[in-house]
Amino acid sequence: MDYILRATAAGEKIRAFAIRSTELVEYARSRHNTSPVATAALGRLLSGGAMMGVMMKGDDMLTLIMKGDGPIGAVTVTADANGNVKGYVNNPLVLIPTNYAGKLDVGAAIGYGTLTVIKDLGLKEPYVSQTPLGTSEVAEDLTYYFAKSEQTPSAVALGVLMNKDNTVAQAGGFIVQLMPGAGDDLIEKLEAKLAAIKPVTEMMEEGMGPEEILDYILGDMDLEILDKTPTQFLCGCSKEHIARGLIALGKQELQSMIDDGESITVKCHFCNTDYTYSVDELKELLQFARIKSASKKVGILGDDDAVNDFLDQADDAGSNDAE
Repeated sequence: MDYILRATAAGEKIRAFAIRSTELVEYARSRHNTSPVATAALGRLLSGGAMMGVMMKGDDMLTLIMKGDGPIGAVTVTADANGNVKGYVNNPLVLIPTNYAGKLDVGAAIGYGTLTVIKDLGLKEPYVSQTPLGTSEVAEDLTYYFAKSEQTPSAVALGVLMNKDNTVAQAGGFIVQLMPGAGDDLIEKLEAKLAAIKPVTEMMEEGMGPEEILDYILGDMDLEILDKTPTQFLCGCSKEHIARGLIALGKQELQSMIDDGESITVKCHFCNTDYTYSVDELKELLQFARIKSASKKVGILGDDDAVNDFLDQADDAGSNDAE
C-alpha cells in the first residue's frame, strides 16, 4: 500500500515527509502508457505533489506544472490534502537517450522552462507562484521553489526505478524542511546526513520504507512520526463532470457540434478515460447552456445551480429508467 508519513524532529525545528508511491506511479504509467523517461518524470512529480498536498488543509487543492522546451512538453500534477493525486504528461511516448551516467534523462526530456505552483485555498483568487527550472530533474526544482517562494530551506529527494519490462519497480521520496529557529549545529548535522544518503530507490530496493528512510536521516534527532496517510492516484472525473465543461463552452460551440451530426468523444487528460456524447445528449446540454445564459442575463445568483439541478434531474431520470 502506498502512503505518506508526516514527522517532526529536533524539537519541531525540522519537519519531514516521506512517501512510498510505487503503486500509484505504476497505475499512472498503465493509464497513460508512458515511456520509461515519461514515467520517471511524471512519477517524481506525482510523489512530490502528493507530499506537498498533505501539507495543506481541508478542501485546499494544489497544482504543479513543469513546462519546458524539451520533447515531453509539460508535466501536470494535482493533489489534495487527503493523499489523492493525479497527473499527466503532454507527450507520454517520448524517447530520448540516457544521460552520461546511464540514467533516464528526465532533465533533458523536460528541458528549460518554468515550474508553476497553484494553491487553491478557497479564497477569491488562488495563490500562484512561478520559478525557473534549474536541472528539470524535479526534486531540485521543488527544492528551489521552497527556498525562493516559501522561504523554507528544504531537501527534496524523489525517485522512480523501472523494471526491464518498463513497469515500475520502486517509487518514492522525501521532503525534509528546516523550521524557524534551527541553529547552525543542527543545520550542519542535517546537511552531513543528507550528503551521505543513498538514492531513494536504492534504499527502497534494500527493503527500506518511509519509516526506515526517515529514521536513517532523523533517527538521532528525536524523530517523531505524527501520522500516516494513504495515498493513491485518483482522478474523480465522470461523464457528468465533463458535461459541465462542455456546457461552459457556450451555445454556439455546442450548436456547431450538433450541426456536424456526429457524436463527440472527450478525453480526460488526467486519467485518459474517454467519454462519448451522442447528438441527442449534445442537444440536452445545449438546453442547459441556454438556461445558464438566461440566468446570467436576469442576474440569478449562483447561476450554475440551475444547470446543476438539471443535470441532477437527468441523472435521476436515468437511474429510474435503469430500474
